Amino acid sequence: MNARSDAGDRLTALGTQLLEVHIWLREMLHDLQDGIDDYFDGKGLPPRDLRAHCLSFCTALTRHHTGEDTGAFPAIAEEFPELRKVLSDLRTDHNQLDWLMGNLRKLLESLPEQPDPATAVKVREEVEALSAVMRTHFIYEEKKLISVLNSMDVPEWRDNRPGFLLTDDEDDSRPSAR
Repeated sequence: MNARSDAGDRLTALGTQLLEVHIWLREMLHDLQDGIDDYFDGKGLPPRDLRAHCLSFCTALTRHHTGEDTGAFPAIAEEFPELRKVLSDLRTDHNQLDWLMGNLRKLLESLPEQPDPATAVKVREEVEALSAVMRTHFIYEEKKLISVLNSMDVPEWRDNRPGFLLTDDEDDSRPSAR
């Protein structure tokens, strides 16, 4: 294969990798929602395990968004200045998602050992709000940035996947471009 097609495959993979990360994060949230529903139906994980699951999801989403804010978005803004408003809107979403995750963590910290209906309503509302914002955020980001990522050549992303494209803990042990 020639270098030009290798580069094209690599560049296309960045957009594909973003989609894969978004799918993975959606699945993590769906699993958390299932765990919460099971807990409130009296057949699920104990509160400490739900908190751990929530922490895992929140850490992954925060790592993804931090990687975008500190690495991907500045690189995109430099090469595509016309997207600065889009990137600003996406950062605003990141802040909103952080706030929603904080609310959910607080609610899960105070879960009683035995589920109660009043707490169930609050937790489910918070998870649904988080899910709705995340869903619309990902759709907007994918529509606006996939083709941009596919067209970019960022040398430091060649050998080390940037933080916004990491999916699991196996990648946390090595340095990555943010």
